[in-house]
Amino acid sequence: MNIGFIGAGKVGFSLGRYFAENGVSLTGYFSSHVQSATEAAKFTGSSVYYELADIVRDSDALFLTVPDKSVRELYGQIREMDISGKCLCHCSCAMSADEAFPDIRKLGAFGYSMHPLFPISSKYETFKELHSAYFSIEGSEERIGEWVAFYEQLGNGIKVIPGNMKSRYHAACIMAGNLVSALAVKSLSMMEECGFSESEALKAFAPMIMSNVKRILAAGPTEAVSGPVERNETETVRRHIECMDNDIDRNMYKAVSRKLVEIVQQKHPETDYSELKKMLK
Repeated sequence: MNIGFIGAGKVGFSLGRYFAENGVSLTGYFSSHVQSATEAAKFTGSSVYYELADIVRDSDALFLTVPDKSVRELYGQIREMDISGKCLCHCSCAMSADEAFPDIRKLGAFGYSMHPLFPISSKYETFKELHSAYFSIEGSEERIGEWVAFYEQLGNGIKVIPGNMKSRYHAACIMAGNLVSALAVKSLSMMEECGFSESEALKAFAPMIMSNVKRILAAGPTEAVSGPVERNETETVRRHIECMDNDIDRNMYKAVSRKLVEIVQQKHPETDYSELKKMLK
């Protein structure tokens, strides 16, 4: 299978080099920015294409590694060409294959969403870590088994998900990744008020954070929970809420703590958390 990339940003660079390093045949890159396509082709040992029709013709599968908002527009151009028997793939966490490639089956082609659960932060370095990435896939049933086998042969974890669950899947990824940053920002600002610099606070938190993450990954979040909510220390939690200086932060603390109460009740069904739950409303 010859794979081509339309779009030469971080995702295109990273996936292309990762595939090439693992013996996958690449046709090359097409981009509205010719210089980017040229760099990506050189980086992956493939070809640069100057016409969209040419890379579509030469490729069995096309990865549309462009911003989410551009996928449908790009598909509108590609669908005017002969794509019978070809696979079109995008890497959006949020968009389903049907949303990206409406009516693709009528064209005799196959559409897929393939999302790596991994932060692709560098055009030139991230590919080195993609062997550990887990991928989700959804789309045309006819050839989805081939793509599952493709990633399994690369050594990646792979999970087929329903297309109608894509928004739920996206929200889950955001909560596990991006939303953690909001808690970190507030935590660091409070530490600075206590006299820490940001670098000092990060250094101080690192062992605690890493230990907690390892515990979550090893035993699951329920077993990893500790602290005043688990111990049902209502007065301590009350003081935390009172020291927050605005409603946004108070509500954030309360919302996350309410979820923690749900978790710890599973661990300690004999404990009465009613007073704590009332305070966190």
